[in-house]
Amino acid sequence: MSEAEVLVLYYSRHGATAEMANQLCHGVDAVAGAASRLRTVPPVSPTSEAVSPPVPDAGPPYATLDDLEECDGLALGSPTRFGNMAAPLKHFLDSTSSLWLGGALAGKPAAVFTSTGSMHGGQETTLISMMLPLLHHGMYLVGIPYTETDLRETRLGGTPYGASHVAGEDGSQPVAEVEGRLCRVLGRRLAEAAVDLRRGRMDRRR
Repeated sequence: MSEAEVLVLYYSRHGATAEMANQLCHGVDAVAGAASRLRTVPPVSPTSEAVSPPVPDAGPPYATLDDLEECDGLALGSPTRFGNMAAPLKHFLDSTSSLWLGGALAGKPAAVFTSTGSMHGGQETTLISMMLPLLHHGMYLVGIPYTETDLRETRLGGTPYGASHVAGEDGSQPVAEVEGRLCRVLGRRLAEAAVDLRRGRMDRRR
């Protein structure tokens, strides 16, 4: 059986969410039978006639609908914008109606992660806002259980709804060790679910 591929899809303005995405990839890649695929989305232009280049200047490629259709699991990440996901990620998700009509994501596992400027900057509402389109697509949601000691003891980021990070008002605070561990835990749990569900689908086809 080939590897289950987990798409780690994010938008990042100052780099904090990108670093979280990298940590999730480490968690995914630590699971036997799983591999991560890292993708981002372009910023939304304030002028309707502007067009983003097809390839970003640096970092992972921009996501396509094929990335979503081909994945066995999805991790979705965004900084907080007034308690909600950032517009570039929402804009990309708004383009997935064809996948919804075909049920391309139904039955696949998903997880969410976010970064905020302050401790009470809307982490949990942002995570929940990202869950809503995933539920409409019929995906299974994976969180972080309190059996993880870090989740019970953290005084920084980390929620049962998904991984989180407190970046500071200027976005310069690096991902803390405990926050990184929780990102890797979430990546591992998502990958394990993707491997198990993919194996189950293949067994049913035999």
